[in-house]
Amino acid sequence: MLRALEWLVLGGGSAAAMVYGVRRHRPARIGPWLLLAGAILASTAGDVLTALGRTGAADVCFYVMFVLVAWSLLRLTRAGAILVDRARLIDLLALACSTLLVVWVFVVGDAGRIGDVSGAYVIGALLLLAVVARLLVAVGRNLSAVLLVVGATGVLVSDIVQPLWPGRLSETGFVVLYLAWGAAALHPSMVRLTEPAVPRPGPWRGRWAALLGISAATPPVVLLIEALNGTVGDGVVIAVAGAVTLLLAITRLTDSVTLNARALARERALRQASAALVAAADPPAVDQAVRAAVAQLMPPSAVRSTVFATDDRRPAPEAAPGSPRRSWWTEDSDHDYPTLVCPLWLEPLAVARPSGGALILVGRRDTLTATRDTLEVLAGQAALALDRIALVEAVGRRDSDLYLRAVISNSTDIMVVIDEDQRIRYASPSLRELLGAGDLPPLATLGDLVHPDDRNQLRQAFQGSGDGVVFCSLVRADGSQVPIEATYRDLRADRLVQGFVVTMRNFTRGREPGEQRPRRDTLDQQPARVNRRSARHKFRY
Repeated sequence: MLRALEWLVLGGGSAAAMVYGVRRHRPARIGPWLLLAGAILASTAGDVLTALGRTGAADVCFYVMFVLVAWSLLRLTRAGAILVDRARLIDLLALACSTLLVVWVFVVGDAGRIGDVSGAYVIGALLLLAVVARLLVAVGRNLSAVLLVVGATGVLVSDIVQPLWPGRLSETGFVVLYLAWGAAALHPSMVRLTEPAVPRPGPWRGRWAALLGISAATPPVVLLIEALNGTVGDGVVIAVAGAVTLLLAITRLTDSVTLNARALARERALRQASAALVAAADPPAVDQAVRAAVAQLMPPSAVRSTVFATDDRRPAPEAAPGSPRRSWWTEDSDHDYPTLVCPLWLEPLAVARPSGGALILVGRRDTLTATRDTLEVLAGQAALALDRIALVEAVGRRDSDLYLRAVISNSTDIMVVIDEDQRIRYASPSLRELLGAGDLPPLATLGDLVHPDDRNQLRQAFQGSGDGVVFCSLVRADGSQVPIEATYRDLRADRLVQGFVVTMRNFTRGREPGEQRPRRDTLDQQPARVNRRSARHKFRY
């Protein structure tokens, strides 16, 4: 009875440590650790029943323990976990299970036992050790993974040694299992075992499928051979090996079907998004298409927010540390819901949209990691659509400028089209004649042509919105000045103009008959230095 209480305290403490570790460290997936805690409780129940002399019920508990452990490790290594491709692992485990069954039944001896060693326990312990060892190889230096390997090794050693030399010393491996797995859940490195990773399934190969088929067919063949020999002495071992192999085969098939369904869903969403992006005529339509694609790629519960930023007031590719990448994670206090940034930036067409932009998503890490490649492709398609729209608008503006140039090339009216930053995009030939200079510099601004005393009021006028009139003086090539009246229209919202249209009038030229003179209330708006001069010097330029 005392021994049963010892096992109860030891196993219950290990399971409680696992639950506490999950609540404290909050891994990305708590299901595998809770299943391991359930396996520990099943093993504890088996040890307690063994200490009480009820070996039959204890065997059932140990079998349940192996089932829960297998379920936990399968969830721990599923697609998107730290073990990014578990297909090969499942195939090798199925082959190892079948091989161990054949060796145990036909090589080891009668009834599949060496003394009182149970073949089912040894096969389960070997498979458990193989899985946790493969997990350790995948994750690298990780104390929690090392402790899981230590616990699995202890189970294997005790399953072999304890039936041969019963006693407290031979049961040390079970004690190591409880202590090691409880400590593995308490250490912070346990979080890395459930961190999602991008799945990288390998290409389908027929030999692996044939290997899995042979492994699944081995237990029935072994059972058939024993039945033909007249006595089935290893029914339990064959049943356990067959159940494990069947579970692995079903898991392999489920993974293939799931991956294929996800690939088809991603392909369908990207195809629909491509069609919508090709038909998009403005950035709001691109935004709507991208959000619809994100809603199809990921469930609504997995995404907290989606930001589609098309200007440089949002994170741009230059914000990423190091060289520009297709996407990156941002530092966030919420570990479960990180932020993924996919830049709307393509090197060949960077001139079309130099402002950059990004597709920013906040959601569950495992979902974002699994769909990261697809989101990068979606961001690239959105960038192509935005570049196409920008280029079409640029071509439209160029054609509009060419049309305007052809219409007013022989006109005496002075007309200038400037961008929001006052850079001159088009100037009529009469402006060059007025200034007495040749072609304007490529990046010239309207402020470069105005007298320094008038630049401040010119800058203030174009900082606001709406139409207006500005009185200022232009500086000619010979240094003289020409007073003008500049009437501007704010056409930044116009798709073809996207700037200011400025019409200038020269004060020094004679007025047309019937032309109205400037009102007296506008005289005060003329340059301050002009108002301060006398009438004699007012027009001496």
